[in-house]
Amino acid sequence: MSSHALYTSLLRPPIIHILRAAGFHTTKPAVLDTLVDLAARYITLLASRAAAHAQESRNDQNLTITDVRMALQDVGALWPQKSAMEEHLMGEEDMRGVEAFVKWMKGDEHREIRRIAGLIDSDAAMPGVDMPTEKEDFLTALKKKHNKTGEVSRFQGTVLGTYAEDKPIRIEGGPIETIQDWSARVTKLSQEGHTPSSGQPNSVLTSAMSSPLSDI
Repeated sequence: MSSHALYTSLLRPPIIHILRAAGFHTTKPAVLDTLVDLAARYITLLASRAAAHAQESRNDQNLTITDVRMALQDVGALWPQKSAMEEHLMGEEDMRGVEAFVKWMKGDEHREIRRIAGLIDSDAAMPGVDMPTEKEDFLTALKKKHNKTGEVSRFQGTVLGTYAEDKPIRIEGGPIETIQDWSARVTKLSQEGHTPSSGQPNSVLTSAMSSPLSDI
């Protein structure tokens, strides 16, 4: 299964839960696939915009809540909302869009979606209950169902688990033992291999680049 097919399969149940919470009980496969594709494109747009804001403001890919808020504003999820120029001219920040989004997250519509998805009990989803008991999502429950041993390492390094720690690759048969050392040596040779006058690589760099890795 390709990564695209896997992500599409993982996104299909949440879309079905949202449709059911909205009052739809049946749908055609083509309609469901279309909604899944639209949701995937929307999530991809949100992620790319958030990453762009993080790169532009801090030259970093570690996202903050501010980057996510600006991405939501870019795609029109925060409404009504004045533009940054209008906020600058008025001298105050427009919080109506953020407040409306938080109100929706805490409202009955989102609570019903979580109830349909099985994340909260039916009694806890009733209006007036402020702190519903969160349950496991369908993906976590499915992973536990197919992992009888309970070991998290089975999914490590995959899209369903945590990232695997990088392990050094050791090279045998020469003074250089790691890829990092070899890369550093080649970079050093490339920097020393060009003269200001001719700009041509010297014989040391040429032999280093052309010789087998074990001979370096």
